[in-house]
Amino acid sequence: MLGQPYLPGAGQILLGILVAVAALFDIRFRRIPNWLVLAGIIAGLAWNAYSSGWSGLGSCAAGLGLGFVLYFPLYLLRARGAGDVKLLAAVGAIAGPRNCIWIFLLTAILGGVIALVLLLFRGRLRKTLFNVAWIMRDLLHLRAPYQSSEELDVTSTKGLRLPHGAMIAVGAVAFIFMAQFGLKD
Repeated sequence: MLGQPYLPGAGQILLGILVAVAALFDIRFRRIPNWLVLAGIIAGLAWNAYSSGWSGLGSCAAGLGLGFVLYFPLYLLRARGAGDVKLLAAVGAIAGPRNCIWIFLLTAILGGVIALVLLLFRGRLRKTLFNVAWIMRDLLHLRAPYQSSEELDVTSTKGLRLPHGAMIAVGAVAFIFMAQFGLKD
């Protein structure tokens, strides 16, 4: 299956710096800058090539591609911004494909818990459950949900939005914690 999360210390540091800066930008400006994503990809390429040679470059490319592929369909449905897609690709470039899946899953679980707490705090749980049903209905009818409700478009200010770059950071930090302190095989 996925195996134990593992990333050497230098990779953990690079990943931590990337997601921390991305989270700060996303919270403050609601954007993840291209220069930051590019720096993350270059750092991933350089570090993987240095630490593992050609196989490291292959792992970097596979992680970058997987990170992109995981979020690109959500971008097409306007459920994620382009910066989120590029950030997960840069995370994959540093962490590799297996670790990218770990980070993706941790982001989904922990981001979902944080979103649920926020919805309860803001009294929007009922409206959000209605929106989820609306999304499922539109997807079953092969329609993009943002076309029938502006509130479901991540580019609109009408809906309750959570800076997803910060959620990727939460998932990545949880991954780093698991890689650092998790049980070894």
